[in-house]
Amino acid sequence: MEEYIVSARKYRPMTFDSVVGQSALTTTLKNAVKSGKLAHAYLFCGPRGVGKTTCARIFAKAINCEHPREDGEACNECESCRAFNEQRSYNIFELDAASNNGVDQIKVLMEQTRIPPQVGKYKVFIIDEVHMLSTAAFNAFLKTLEEPPQHVIFILATTEKHKILPTILSRCQIYDFERMTVANTINHLKMVAEKEGIQYEEQALAVIAEKADGGMRDALSIFDQAASFCMGNITYQKVIEDLNVLDSDNYFRLVDLALENKVAEMMVTLDGILSRGFDGGNMIQGLAQHVRNVMMAKDPQTLPLLETSDDQKAKFQAQAQKAPTPFLYKALELMNQCVNCGVTFRFLRTGTFFRKGNRIYRIAEEEQEEQARRAGVDYTP
Repeated sequence: MEEYIVSARKYRPMTFDSVVGQSALTTTLKNAVKSGKLAHAYLFCGPRGVGKTTCARIFAKAINCEHPREDGEACNECESCRAFNEQRSYNIFELDAASNNGVDQIKVLMEQTRIPPQVGKYKVFIIDEVHMLSTAAFNAFLKTLEEPPQHVIFILATTEKHKILPTILSRCQIYDFERMTVANTINHLKMVAEKEGIQYEEQALAVIAEKADGGMRDALSIFDQAASFCMGNITYQKVIEDLNVLDSDNYFRLVDLALENKVAEMMVTLDGILSRGFDGGNMIQGLAQHVRNVMMAKDPQTLPLLETSDDQKAKFQAQAQKAPTPFLYKALELMNQCVNCGVTFRFLRTGTFFRKGNRIYRIAEEEQEEQARRAGVDYTP
């Protein structure tokens, strides 16, 4: 049986051009390779799963390539490139600062900087999660960073730039990586699905992209999970079931019912959502986000700002045509009050729901006053 490799590793970019969503940054790095104007230290910062370590590896390979291409990419044919691809390069070192954050580990690393490279021009040191270094380790590293040997280049990567000493920041070229847009993530997932022979619905990929929250690695991990659950046919209904995501149709239905002033049906819909185990506070926040999207869909200029599939954009446009702008502003105001103040939800038939902190309490009608008093909230008969 062929060994299974997760998509995040199998489809990890190997060239600058295959990196998703960081075109300005990769162009700058390629130009640095072409011109030979290389700094002695780089800092790659940004959220998780956006390509910091991947770009560091691609950049390190291109720096040491003996015959780089005209566009700044590595040739993948010289001895240095082959050694890197086969994971036997002695010129590129990686250190995980999360588990090697002591001053002794940094001193050992600094000793290695004294030895010139055997093949290629530079020794490249990639330090991942550099913000995890201790203060003593940072101070030990600082002296070498101030006056590094000519054959040494440092590439630092971090998700928390604010934790790095200003004296370190001032000696690095800083590159801020962008979060992945939903559109870029969907397009990449489509490519992976087609190569793997997996059928999909675009709306299902949109749910995965939104769930990943801007991280491509997270999106690929969720994609693998959904593909396993769906047995190679990723559909919208199966994805929301697997990920336990509230179906967006509930939000469309609640807004439609509110526009038609059907309060009883709204209460039944809300009760059904809560009875399925969804948190009331999260539901209100999701509904507020939905109303915001409807407002953006009212204007053709702001419609492209919606990070969702084309089918969803069409549904938002249709609802925006029915919803007056004052109604949407009032709905947002009420939902902000719910989130910030813990408003009591009253059901005429099923009793009272109230929120305290992050918990939703449901009270039988005959116990409403007593339990509300014990929980320390105002009772509304």
